[in-house]
Amino acid sequence: MKDRIRINHQIKSPELRVIGENGDNFGVISLSEALRQADASGLDLIEISPTANPPVAKIMDFGKYQYLENKKTKQTKPKGASGEVKSIQAKIGTGDHDLEIKAGKISEFLREGHRVKVELFLSGRAKYFDKKFLEERLGRLLRFISENYQIASPIQSGPRGPSLIIERAK
Repeated sequence: MKDRIRINHQIKSPELRVIGENGDNFGVISLSEALRQADASGLDLIEISPTANPPVAKIMDFGKYQYLENKKTKQTKPKGASGEVKSIQAKIGTGDHDLEIKAGKISEFLREGHRVKVELFLSGRAKYFDKKFLEERLGRLLRFISENYQIASPIQSGPRGPSLIIERAK
């Protein structure tokens, strides 16, 4: 937020572009006239754009202004990774029932708001299998997930095998 918001008699500029509480524009008026109008309506005169020429001020309740500004900054903050990244591993030969159990755990993580890294663990010769075959095996696990999800990062080849990160669909 700004360093310091000036209100009422803290405003130094002799002329201001004033906006009313309902958004109506009063135009460029003197500071004393703006303060008089704010006082008449029982509200504060808040300098919202001190660098403009002339500075812009709004007539409204200062507490409400602070609340709206805090709400705005919370909405613009980056959401980042929602929750932590949980990890689930499966091997190429993992059976359908075991995949269903792992998918159930993934669905639970997604419901809690976590992102999930789904890894296909490869050992020995399996590291040299066809890439399409490995992706199909990874997709086999994804088909069992009951929660709606979206892929946050596409399939990447790692030292242990292919993996991808999924998150709950918005």
